[in-house]
Amino acid sequence: MKNKKLTKAEEEVMQLFWAHGPNTVSQLIKLMDEPKPAQTTVSSFVRILEKKGFVDHKSFGRTFEYYPIITQSEYSKFSLKSFVGNYFNGSMNQLVSFIAKEENLSLSEISQLIESSKSEKK
Repeated sequence: MKNKKLTKAEEEVMQLFWAHGPNTVSQLIKLMDEPKPAQTTVSSFVRILEKKGFVDHKSFGRTFEYYPIITQSEYSKFSLKSFVGNYFNGSMNQLVSFIAKEENLSLSEISQLIESSKSEKK
């Protein structure tokens, strides 16, 4: 992955992999909303994702089954760090302060969120 962002369309394909696991291009298209993109379009996105190091494949004759090699959690962490770097000078404190102000959160509400997060990790 190494600092590789996904385009919106690539991220939509990755969301399908993360939600449904390994799939062929044809199976991915069946999972997509109408209007469904062309097979060549989805195939191109999957090949790009493979070049970027997000998916890999297994061959079954002439059919390829692709599977994610980057978890949604790993990409979420990368995206958040990138977002914080771009908009909050790399400071998580500035991000939390911004959210607290925008959402009008009290200190006790923030503390509850932190405690809830700690208990989820256990």
